Amino acid sequence: MSFCIKQSALAKCMDISNSFVHRRSQSTICRSSFPPALVLQNDPKRTHLSVSKPLHISSIEIIGKEKRPAIQCKAYEADKSQPIEAAAEAKPEAAKRVKIGIYFATWWALNVVFNIYNKKVLNAYPYPWLTSTLSLACGSLMMLISWATRIAEPPKTDFEFWKTLFPVAVAHTIGHVAATVSMSKVAVSFTHIIKSGEPAFSVLVSRFLLGETFPLAVYLSLLPIIGGCALAAVTELNFNMTGFMGAMISNLAFVFRNIFSKKGMKGKSVSGMNYYACLSMLSLLILTPFAIAIEGPQLWAAGWEKALSEIGPQFVWWVAAQSIFYHLYNQVSYMSLDQISPLTFSIGNTMKRISVIVSSIIIFHTPVQPINALGAAIAILGTFLYSQAKA
Repeated sequence: MSFCIKQSALAKCMDISNSFVHRRSQSTICRSSFPPALVLQNDPKRTHLSVSKPLHISSIEIIGKEKRPAIQCKAYEADKSQPIEAAAEAKPEAAKRVKIGIYFATWWALNVVFNIYNKKVLNAYPYPWLTSTLSLACGSLMMLISWATRIAEPPKTDFEFWKTLFPVAVAHTIGHVAATVSMSKVAVSFTHIIKSGEPAFSVLVSRFLLGETFPLAVYLSLLPIIGGCALAAVTELNFNMTGFMGAMISNLAFVFRNIFSKKGMKGKSVSGMNYYACLSMLSLLILTPFAIAIEGPQLWAAGWEKALSEIGPQFVWWVAAQSIFYHLYNQVSYMSLDQISPLTFSIGNTMKRISVIVSSIIIFHTPVQPINALGAAIAILGTFLYSQAKA
């Protein structure tokens, strides 16, 4: 049910006389309530009131000093403690938080799935250079199709864009291959424990190569990171030096990738999704000749036949899945950077590593000693403290 009341009638209802209105430039009326809820809508001639829930008039202010001042009503619903305007403003903020939560959940889930399939592929087909190349090739093809079909708007780039992107792509390529080599030699959980030490590399590179200084809390947060990684490394049951060095090189490469990205991409109006797509394509061009030179088609063909004979046709699905999910999880992470602060992203990245470590231990039945788990926990805690110290 809905009805209308002229402003003069509303004033009479609240015992406000015209003389009282003209005497005071701003007045607050004691709280009145209507049995039904009243939703006020702006109208130059009259005020519309519609019924939904009990609504209380908290105050009425007289705005302006003209002969016919405008009356501004402030109200709140009976079961709420904030004005309707504030509740309306809170809705976009709540929607944004839900959106960020969806980004994080999707990012973590895709990353877990990628790591599982990637490890399955590497166990049956130990050619990390080709595996890394296929991941980049699949993502590049997916984005080219998306641009061609207008599912995604293609970016507007120029020579300067690709020039500034090149060092980022070099660092990204090295980091990607090094991480894949690491996972081909050691457990997924161990690789991610070592990769949680990336903040230590970031501080050291920024301090000694770029001359940046940090608060004392940042330097102190490095102690549990370095100590936890060291404890996890020396107590790892299946320790492999190639796997360990691969994770360390990956950390260093991704630090330089972040530095080059910050320096080169300032002022560039390319979305996170398209930025990562361009990065994948350029990295693919850089990586392909090295993959051919280091491993080569002959090893790839022989290994492929062996994997198919041992695993069966599902091996093809494993390769396709690890390639698709690699691109998707990275794409979502870059898209989330458009919506959240670097601090929130850093915390999310820490939580992502926890989910990957735990899930890989469960799925692959990785033997873990208590002292090894303690080292991992200390390193991850240090990463969290680092993100808080840099805030």
